Amino acid sequence: MSSQAQPTPKTQSGWTTILKRTWPTIRVLLSIALLWKATSGIDWYSLFDTHIQMQPLWFLAALGSMICAYICGGYRWGLFMQAVGFPRRIRSYIGLYFAGGLINQGLPSTVGGDSYRAITATHLTSTGNPSETKELDEELHHLVDLEHATSKLRLSFSMVLVDRLLGLAGNNLLGGIGLVLGGATLAAWGQDLGYAVMSVMLLAGGAISLLLAWSPSQKLLHKLLDRFNMNNAMPGIKLAFAWPNNIVQAFLAIGIHFLTILTLLFCLKAYGVDAPIEGLMIGLPALSLLLMLPISISGWGLREATLSSVLALWGVNPSLTVLASISYGAITVLSVLPGAYFLLKRK
Repeated sequence: MSSQAQPTPKTQSGWTTILKRTWPTIRVLLSIALLWKATSGIDWYSLFDTHIQMQPLWFLAALGSMICAYICGGYRWGLFMQAVGFPRRIRSYIGLYFAGGLINQGLPSTVGGDSYRAITATHLTSTGNPSETKELDEELHHLVDLEHATSKLRLSFSMVLVDRLLGLAGNNLLGGIGLVLGGATLAAWGQDLGYAVMSVMLLAGGAISLLLAWSPSQKLLHKLLDRFNMNNAMPGIKLAFAWPNNIVQAFLAIGIHFLTILTLLFCLKAYGVDAPIEGLMIGLPALSLLLMLPISISGWGLREATLSSVLALWGVNPSLTVLASISYGAITVLSVLPGAYFLLKRK
């Protein structure tokens, strides 16, 4: 069955077309402006004159931690794809996850990283190589209209969405834990906010698991999926949100995000900074929520400005935070470079 999406021509207004074409440039300029703002207050001469005790081995630890985070994320997504009937090729899904991450780092592409892995996965064969390469190239160079896409492509996108929702849940839970541990330093109501965030997330997870276990709601969900010709998505949804799978998925999601926090912690240690882990557990999840707004390229500038402001509350030197944040961004790019192999392999 071909998974080729049938794009439908849509008329766009002149302003919409102009904004769409110029938005990537605007994001680059915003990233440069934010990065300049974050670094403009640094006295580089005085900073380096203090003879920073750099420990490069911590950079290797940071790289290993980030690579582990991507491997775990790709493994989780691969399990969802296998559950709904796609080929049992975990290594291929992990490879696509790295390739998607590389695209998301600002690599020029007509589709985002999530769209790339969703589309490419529909062409995977049991050998791990993509089939119908000509059709795949056409799909990757056109906007995907899910309303007119095949059920296979919609199914693949639904599993990417499930993976992203779990990532968001893990991010919020970890942020809630961070607020419980160190929210009092942030604000008087910080700890209460942490308990509120954790309560909302746990109640939402419990409600979803109950709906998946209750026969009437199951039938309603089956009808909804049938309407979109996506009934095969149910095994993946249950693997993610049904009891007791949701407990395992919650710990995995928190663990993946904690690996990214360790990456930043190791970057700070490389510059001789002993940052409080609770501060990082507040700053990085909050940053992840901000990055959902497409106002910078892969968080550059926004990351440095946000983290330096948050960690300053714990007495961390903002200049060293900016250096560590830039190093974190560079290590993130290095960690997804294996994705280049899978991109070139398709070529």
